[in-house]
Amino acid sequence: MDSGHDYDVLVIGSGPGGYVAAIRAAQLGLKAGVVEKDKPGGVCLNIGCIPSKALIHHAGVFRSAASLEAVGVKVDRAGFDYSKVFEKSREAADRLSKGVSFLLKKNKIELIEGTARIKAAGEVVLDGGKTFGSANILIATGSRPRSIPGFEFDEERVLSSTGALMLKSLPKRIVILGGGAIGVEFAYVMNAFGVEVHLVEMLDQILPLEDQETAKILARAFKKQGIQVSAATKALSMKKTTEGVEITLQGKDGRETTVAADKVLVAVGRAPNSEDLGLEGVGIQTEKGFIPVGDYYQTAVPGIYAVGDVIASPLLAHVASGEGEIAVEHMAGESPPTRIDPLSIPNAVYSEPQLASFGYTEARAKEEGMGYKAGSFPYRGAGKAVAVEAVDGMVKILVDSETGELIGAHAVGAEATELIHELLLARTGELLAEDIAKTLHAHPTLSETVREAALAVLDRTINV
Repeated sequence: MDSGHDYDVLVIGSGPGGYVAAIRAAQLGLKAGVVEKDKPGGVCLNIGCIPSKALIHHAGVFRSAASLEAVGVKVDRAGFDYSKVFEKSREAADRLSKGVSFLLKKNKIELIEGTARIKAAGEVVLDGGKTFGSANILIATGSRPRSIPGFEFDEERVLSSTGALMLKSLPKRIVILGGGAIGVEFAYVMNAFGVEVHLVEMLDQILPLEDQETAKILARAFKKQGIQVSAATKALSMKKTTEGVEITLQGKDGRETTVAADKVLVAVGRAPNSEDLGLEGVGIQTEKGFIPVGDYYQTAVPGIYAVGDVIASPLLAHVASGEGEIAVEHMAGESPPTRIDPLSIPNAVYSEPQLASFGYTEARAKEEGMGYKAGSFPYRGAGKAVAVEAVDGMVKILVDSETGELIGAHAVGAEATELIHELLLARTGELLAEDIAKTLHAHPTLSETVREAALAVLDRTINV
């Protein structure tokens, strides 16, 4: 593309949406640049997905000491130093951030340091005053933790997810407000390292958007681990004390209780970073902070696109990456698929047990009056799950009762975040439950639970 501009596409933000889009643009022969005000990789690589998974990994290693003790090995935890775990998480984040810089350089994409503002269609100005012209602009500025009135972040006693990731020492007691993926993962990590955890969710179950049955299995596992779970509970107010915080909670029955803790983690969602981009000046109006986009993630202004957390789609790194690819393919005149099908987006929660899903839950199918059939299989029926002492879990498959098409799948248990993709691939490839059922799965494996769930849909379950 010869546009007479400095770039064919200038990306604002180098997170999973931005850097992937820039690389795809380069593959398509477009001259691409990326503006980043912080470290390459955005929230996900630096203060989100990657360092949190490093913490989760080490939490699992720490918890595994109990398994060693069960076979007679004595483990001395006296020298445990959480700051070393923190350092490991930062090493992972730094390594991958440098990896993004390498990938951009490898693909001849200029990485521009600074804060960008859209001056006009096709024109971006940096905070220092330097201006760039670009035939297309892609906004991929991501999101930040959302606060709630009365629980404003100070990152000392009232933590955001960022503040929790940057802790070098752990509190003795913590209250976590928000039972979504972020709250659940931090509850697991903190509990594994010996913190007294109280997880509070305003709606009727933790992970309120997930299948009710799988969420219950996770909640039961958490209670076994010693995590106090309070669903259908509101946090009314907070008072800071000399020792920490006191939080007033209200249960579904209206009764109020006060909970004391050293710190509180507020994990009630994220807010889009759409301010100070110059959007109104070029004719783009946001809706509750999100940028409205069309089928190819184009905004109301020709040549300006937006992807990732800054638009009203699931706030997930892999969604942002997929959206970025579609957007730049559209810029290049390719014929990409339209916006990502929300029923084909995998959700993953990296607690122990893990939980993963896509598509319809039973509750949603009933609400929409959809005819469906469900088949499920418990982990306790799988030889591998029994052998590795990971029997808390299940796989559930939902199919359209008329067509047999997979409309949803839900897994909770060991490696559930890996298992879900076999079912998602089956949906993408328009396979039926019987296609999964007739595919031989190695024994013993956890993936046998997927085949058995497919057999359950066909009323042919073998091992339960």
